[in-house]
Amino acid sequence: MNLITIDFETYYDREFSLSKITTEEYVRSDMFEVIGVAVKVNNEETVWASGTYEQIRDWLQKSFNWADSMVVAHNTLFDGAILNWRFGIYPRVWLDTLCMGRALHGVEVGGSLKALAERYKLGEKGTEVLNALGKHRADFTEEELSRYGDYCINDVELTYALFNKMARKFPKQELKIIDLTLRMFIEPRLELDLEMLEQHLVETKARKEALLESSGVDKAELMSNDKFGELLKSFGVEPPMKISAKTGKQAWAFAKTDEEFKALADHPDDRVQALVAARLGTKSTLEETRTQRFIDIAKRGSLPVPIRYYAAHTGRFGGDDKINMQNLPSRGANGNKLKKSIIAPEGYTIIDADSAQIEARVLAWLAGQDDLVMAFAEGKDVYKKMASAIYGKPEFEITKDERFVGKTTILGAGYGMGAVKFQAQLKTMGAEVELEESRRIIDIYRRTNDAVVRLWRQAQNALVNLSRGDSSPIGRAGVLELVPAESAIRLPSGLLMRYDDLRFTETDKGVEFHYQTRKGRTRIYGGKVIENVCQAIARCIIAEQMLRIGKRYKVVLTVHDAIAIVVRNAEVEEAKLYVESCMRWVPEWATGLPVNCESGYGKSYGDC
Repeated sequence: MNLITIDFETYYDREFSLSKITTEEYVRSDMFEVIGVAVKVNNEETVWASGTYEQIRDWLQKSFNWADSMVVAHNTLFDGAILNWRFGIYPRVWLDTLCMGRALHGVEVGGSLKALAERYKLGEKGTEVLNALGKHRADFTEEELSRYGDYCINDVELTYALFNKMARKFPKQELKIIDLTLRMFIEPRLELDLEMLEQHLVETKARKEALLESSGVDKAELMSNDKFGELLKSFGVEPPMKISAKTGKQAWAFAKTDEEFKALADHPDDRVQALVAARLGTKSTLEETRTQRFIDIAKRGSLPVPIRYYAAHTGRFGGDDKINMQNLPSRGANGNKLKKSIIAPEGYTIIDADSAQIEARVLAWLAGQDDLVMAFAEGKDVYKKMASAIYGKPEFEITKDERFVGKTTILGAGYGMGAVKFQAQLKTMGAEVELEESRRIIDIYRRTNDAVVRLWRQAQNALVNLSRGDSSPIGRAGVLELVPAESAIRLPSGLLMRYDDLRFTETDKGVEFHYQTRKGRTRIYGGKVIENVCQAIARCIIAEQMLRIGKRYKVVLTVHDAIAIVVRNAEVEEAKLYVESCMRWVPEWATGLPVNCESGYGKSYGDC
């Protein structure tokens, strides 16, 4: 295959730019205009072209063998969307140096073309784009257009050189995952039910107004921390707390910068959303703004699904382009409306398969907690099994509430959570226990899962060794590898999970480790390392399963540990069986890991 490196220069102004609107809105807008494009085939000389839409379309379509080419750009989400949506071009493979940079160097460092070119000492990115603000193609003089062409050519040369540098150490499997992820956005297949969305927006606004009016909430209550805390509690929400920088004591975490409070803006209960929005002084709840964004997309066309490859420290996928598909609400009286508005094209069905308890399974397998691994493999109810140990009675006598505590323990206590935090977690889920009872439950979990506890200690020892530039084993042999020179852990994908500038400090409580992130120094400890690696391993497995599914069917979405596809109506049952077989498959390096899945299908995503 040929490698085609490409970069578009397009019209922008102070309001019409990617810093103000989404990629989808920008590329589909009536204001969109290509000023010019630079293209490089393999290592041949880069060519710049400028002209009318028709001239550029004809030149692109007739001058290159796209069907047998890999296309690379820096931020292919943008350049690929232009190629596909505006010029009807479908290359064989999509690649992206921005995605590769995040995976190789971590999400905490600069991933711009300028930053990566400097990191690899490839040359300097120009600044001519600054002079193009507010200028249509017809506004450029011949000399200005020539300079802009040189700038664009330089970007292509930097991208080409960058790709060749990074590709040498980039896992080939991950390149395929980048391609599959980009296609969800660049070659969209899902559609939106406009009528349903417009009705949902009307209902959402009415509910918000009715809530605020009927509750009698006034400004004083909204702005009083204590009264606002009581309001949240009345809706079953435990108000977030923090340690006050002034007093050193616990205080309400209700500031615009408090992450836990901001997260309540996306609470499943739209009544909570309304209260938080009112407190923050915003006119719309997140549900309203997201619904409006879906409506706007529906009016422009199909639904491009923006999934960010390697969005997190652990390599997990994330949301992008201001519609976070990773956290669409699914609970509450109306929470599923957005999911229901996402529909398959005429004649097609959506199948959604969700990996069952994958992190808990990975943890047991990685730790060598063989009894728990066997229970998962045999399809036993591991939550009842845990509850049986907690309450000291046979599994058949375990009540629904007791099983819930067992489930929360399995899913929550596996990463070293202490009794106080576990008590708070149970409370947020509607189950209140005394602190002593919480301690007893945590103690039982640790005694019955001794191999998991040993894994935490092994991970803590790994932090010690990483900080000293030494190596040591961590978990099941052959799965993970410490890389002291990079202060990182090598994952099964071949990529690194980094703990940049890892250091330890002596405190009253003992030795504490911290590493550097964009938000500052972040504490890390053995249990947290295991949480990181279990999420990372789960992501590696899901990604490989997604590739297997993608060989036969169009993957349109991945959310956490789930994969969605669209298939012809006549193929639904066959496709469902195939997807399930893929979701129960594990790579060779994960032999013995008992994964499982649940699946469903429907015309809408919310029906799956």
